[in-house]
Amino acid sequence: MTMSEAPSRTPALFLSHGAPPLVDSKRWVGQLTELSGELPRPTAILVVSAHWEAAPLTIGSTDPHTPLTYDFWGFPERYYRTTYWSPGAPELAARVAAMMPDGEPIAHDQRRRLDHGAYVPLTVMYPDAEIPVLQISLPTLDPERLISLGRRLAPLRDEGVLIIGSGFTTHGLPYLTDPRPEATPPTWSAEFDAWTHERFAAGDVESLIDFRRRAPGMPYAHPTIEHFAPMFVALGASDDPEQHPDQVIDGFWMGLAKRSIVLN
Repeated sequence: MTMSEAPSRTPALFLSHGAPPLVDSKRWVGQLTELSGELPRPTAILVVSAHWEAAPLTIGSTDPHTPLTYDFWGFPERYYRTTYWSPGAPELAARVAAMMPDGEPIAHDQRRRLDHGAYVPLTVMYPDAEIPVLQISLPTLDPERLISLGRRLAPLRDEGVLIIGSGFTTHGLPYLTDPRPEATPPTWSAEFDAWTHERFAAGDVESLIDFRRRAPGMPYAHPTIEHFAPMFVALGASDDPEQHPDQVIDGFWMGLAKRSIVLN
């Protein structure tokens, strides 16, 4: 099934969002622009980003005047001037809270709205900033618990909500030796990406859950695992985690794998 033939239910995404300079990559911008043009226009967007770990599950600000979180250091000043004044999403925040298990604590952070894992891809996909956006935290890094969270959020897709898990297919920053965007990927990055491609194609969720032990290139590909973790929320939000997702973006940037998927 091609994306144009997909059902009207809004899909879930796992995006390799990259650092702020990825917006200077014509290839990545073109890939994201093409992707967003093929998706049904969302009524709202819900983002789980690798850059916000907080337990219990924390719901970000719904005030559209809350500034962006510039959670990166050492970049040129222009990246700190980026704005994305999308509408708040208080109704979506209430829906998310109601979907959580009875008795399970939920927190709210009115000081934090969107970090670069959310706004960097959205500035490319929906540059008009007219769609309400809500970010929630990664409450755990356990893949099975994140799949369960995605299952709870899945009904939002019937309401036109685009669920995005935003991370990176490989993220071994301490082991990169060539900082050029066009750098040849290290062996550990290429091998992990190829393995991920194969596991997605096979619908092998069991192996993906156990990636820390089964995937080649570990632990270099993910010395910490928060950038792979959002993928499991997207898997859980899909109709069938063992389906074969559309692998809509591939390739490398600074040697890191940009593989991204669409799940129906």
